[in-house]
Amino acid sequence: MSVDSVFVHKMWNDHELSKMVDGGVPFPMLSDGGGKVGIAYGVYDEDAGVENRGRFIIDPDGVIQGYEVLTPPVGRHVAETIRQIQAFQHVRQTNGAEATPSGWKPGKTTLKPGPDLVGRVWEVWKVKMASD
Repeated sequence: MSVDSVFVHKMWNDHELSKMVDGGVPFPMLSDGGGKVGIAYGVYDEDAGVENRGRFIIDPDGVIQGYEVLTPPVGRHVAETIRQIQAFQHVRQTNGAEATPSGWKPGKTTLKPGPDLVGRVWEVWKVKMASD
């Protein structure tokens, strides 16, 4: 989503993105003309009339679980966004019985939150990560 029109998005997809991603972006890009959504999320720069680059991971209940906002010259890392979505999905599927450590990927070791873990994360993580 950006303040650009759907027509600008189409041109960007057809002439740029489709050369970087086979077939272009596989989802619709939304236009936030006037920046109303950007204002609500705190990323709209009224002086410049643009939105800072941001990504918001919103769960099925509509709760923001994670976000990152960058100024326009710095791009995002799509693989990291996908990894984080997978981590949030895993935690949700376990009803919070498992936590995903930094850099976690599906199939890797998780942590079991609880009093026994307090002050021992480094120890448990070190032993479990060595076995992954």
